Amino acid sequence: MTNWLDVAHEVAATLRSDAADRDRANQPPAKEVELLRQSGLLNVDDWATQQRVTRVVGAADANAGHLLGYHYLQIWRSGLFDVPFGRERDQFWAGVSNPLDAALELTPAGNGYTLNGRKTFATGAAVADRLVVSATRADNGEKLTFLLDGKAGGITYLDDWDNIGQRLTASGGVAFEDVAVTEVLGVQPAGEDPRLSLAALGFQLVLAQLYVAIAEGALAEAADYTRTKTRPWFVSGVDAATEDPYIVAAYGEMVAHTRAAGLLADEAARRLHEASEFGRHLTPAKRAEVAVTISEAKVVSTKLVNEVTSRIFEQVGARGTAAKHGVDRFWRNARTLTLHDPVVYKAREVGEYFLTGARPAYTGYS
Repeated sequence: MTNWLDVAHEVAATLRSDAADRDRANQPPAKEVELLRQSGLLNVDDWATQQRVTRVVGAADANAGHLLGYHYLQIWRSGLFDVPFGRERDQFWAGVSNPLDAALELTPAGNGYTLNGRKTFATGAAVADRLVVSATRADNGEKLTFLLDGKAGGITYLDDWDNIGQRLTASGGVAFEDVAVTEVLGVQPAGEDPRLSLAALGFQLVLAQLYVAIAEGALAEAADYTRTKTRPWFVSGVDAATEDPYIVAAYGEMVAHTRAAGLLADEAARRLHEASEFGRHLTPAKRAEVAVTISEAKVVSTKLVNEVTSRIFEQVGARGTAAKHGVDRFWRNARTLTLHDPVVYKAREVGEYFLTGARPAYTGYS
């Protein structure tokens, strides 16, 4: 039986070896996806293992961790519709479903639909084998979720992702022109559906796990630099940076906070999986508990990753800012990802639930 964590650590070692160079090269992540494909990690089915694998890979390379976490998420969210769908081994899945961008339109045609329009921020879509897409029917306004071949005719990847971080996630826009749609998973209800609404929570969970992973990766790389290259300050009275009490205490705080955030993210993951297993029997009250736990994880991990990826520079020292080391990529990746949606609204959800029992609204982000 394959030990997927061992495989993940092997993949992580490969990714870590040239992560800074690949970040500077800023090329589409075709090689990264192929590495994930060849390793077999795209086929991991166990939920808990998926969470751990995403963290291991994400610590080595936040881009690859992002792609892998979303890959698992797209397959899982497709299953929420309880409709059989095709899935082949070693296929990489991505999504085109930015909830704030309703620019895709479906026109009924024969036994299916024709898809037209553009979507922004479609992470991994340009290198995907399968796409999970959401669009609105032109005739009745229903929002459908469906599957497409990532290389289907009429699909154009815009290659317009030019942000400071997560540069290797192929997160640009996608254009569709008269694309045939036949494999429909289902209708996204206009009202509250506890189980189908879990998809939005799944995205939030992946982000929280990635934040923890980036902090873990930043700490590991900074610590290696501190052990081997950082010079002790001349008035410290010590012979090595690892003996400086200020540096040691700083790492101690960051490691403790990162471990705590990781445990909370894992608890949120456990609760989300439990909720999805309830099927159509999931209650709004149970769904609210899960949503709040994930928001708690998001609040804590957001603060953590932005603090850690900035604070590590104080531990590596001035020479550690040399471009060849690429330490800045951790901060850039964290700063980019944590702006996905305003974390202050997650804090508000937690506070309202704590003070009044108010449940988070059903949205594309909560």
